[in-house]
Amino acid sequence: MSIRKVPFVNGEYYHIYNRGVDKRYIFKDKSDVWRFIKGILLFNKIDNIGSIQDALKINTIHGSLASVDYKKLIEQSGGLVEIVAICLNPNHYHLLAKQISDNGVSKFMHKLGTGYTKHINEKENRNGSLFQGKFKAKLIETNQQLLYTSAYINLNYEIHGITRDDLDLVFSSWDEYAGKNKTMNICKGKNIILDQFSDFEDYEKFARDVVEKSKQLKEDLRNEHLE
Repeated sequence: MSIRKVPFVNGEYYHIYNRGVDKRYIFKDKSDVWRFIKGILLFNKIDNIGSIQDALKINTIHGSLASVDYKKLIEQSGGLVEIVAICLNPNHYHLLAKQISDNGVSKFMHKLGTGYTKHINEKENRNGSLFQGKFKAKLIETNQQLLYTSAYINLNYEIHGITRDDLDLVFSSWDEYAGKNKTMNICKGKNIILDQFSDFEDYEKFARDVVEKSKQLKEDLRNEHLE
């Protein structure tokens, strides 16, 4: 059994991410996106809930946004990690989270990944792994890294140039930071970021700069491989 190089410690922040095996889409329609969000909310608890179907008493394979009281789920969520930022892209995801209970990151991500893989396998009548190995995690070591990572995640779909055709398969906490999404206040830890800026416009300016630097870095790396 492999041992993670990054230990998970209470009170520390982590950039957590993974992508589909063979770079396949892990979100193929909007119901997949909302199923993953339901998992983020329902599995972020110390006690086990069983399956999401049991917890919500609905068919989550074809469940819709309207079928779930998200405000109630958000109020009841928490216990393992505190979510700071989210971005779900068609073939991968990013989370910024603080561990708030012992082994919280591992427990949360195990439940989230296992539950979502089971959902897709049942929906698509498939077997095997959905994600490319274990989830990846980087310890956030400085405040500047924390700020940078929040912006990188919030606008990650722009960094990757997600096309208009696939924007329905994207979910980001950017609108929550901007105060545009009053219902989906999933990121209970976002004030650790926003409180360091004079207002959202100040944070947006910082985040847009991160996007441009990230795009340039990607382009430089691509050019290196072509030489």
